[in-house]
Amino acid sequence: MSRSLGIPRTIALGIIAVGIVGLLVAPLVQARSWARAELQAGTPQAGEQLTKGSDCFSCHASDHVIVGPAYSAIAKKYAADPAAASRLARRIREGGSGTWGNIRMPPHPDLKDAQTKEIVQWILSLKDVPAARAAGVKPYAYALQGGKKVTLDFPLFVEGSDRKVTKEIFRGYALYNSYCYRCHGTDATESELGPNLRHTLETGTTLRQFLGVAMVGREDKGMPSWAGFLSEEEMTSIYRYVKGRSLGLVPVGRPPSETD
Repeated sequence: MSRSLGIPRTIALGIIAVGIVGLLVAPLVQARSWARAELQAGTPQAGEQLTKGSDCFSCHASDHVIVGPAYSAIAKKYAADPAAASRLARRIREGGSGTWGNIRMPPHPDLKDAQTKEIVQWILSLKDVPAARAAGVKPYAYALQGGKKVTLDFPLFVEGSDRKVTKEIFRGYALYNSYCYRCHGTDATESELGPNLRHTLETGTTLRQFLGVAMVGREDKGMPSWAGFLSEEEMTSIYRYVKGRSLGLVPVGRPPSETD
């Protein structure tokens, strides 16, 4: 088939493999996302518990932006709208984009009407929750090969060392090489199945942009959504590990860490 279409065999096999990974992983992520929520069906559970038991908290937080808006911002926007509850319930079930940006929110057809109602009521109750205050960002300067310097808003290495990575960076390494390497290459080195993430971050991809792709997925590319399976904190660790790799500061293989 690959010869008749003029596609190199390795690329054709790569396309097939990406599709297979998507088919295998997506149902696992979906199952984990809704397992707890489904167990609560038919019982008087609070909307907050239902929301935390779903994939929603991978893309939304109560007081700050992750991929989508903060729940408190949604509540403030619709505080005076009598049709807000039905409108938000429909958006949760059907998904969509446009109100808060171009990143598409996936649909949630498995949620029952009673569950959706409780989730929406809880979201709308957060109108008085203040937005999280941005913490003061400490700069961390590193010298690259060739003498160029770069400043990050997070540390790659423990204080006083240029070899031992922090616990967060090591966790990002472990998570990446558990879930991401199949399509993006071990240690973010290269792969025929997915894009080179080191190059992606070299071109200026921000953490929020990274989360927007990783949490939502790319169905057209065979990439599953990781929302509900990996948290904001876990995905941030992966991003920071790959950032260190893209700069050539974090080495290939298991990096020495502060726990060694």
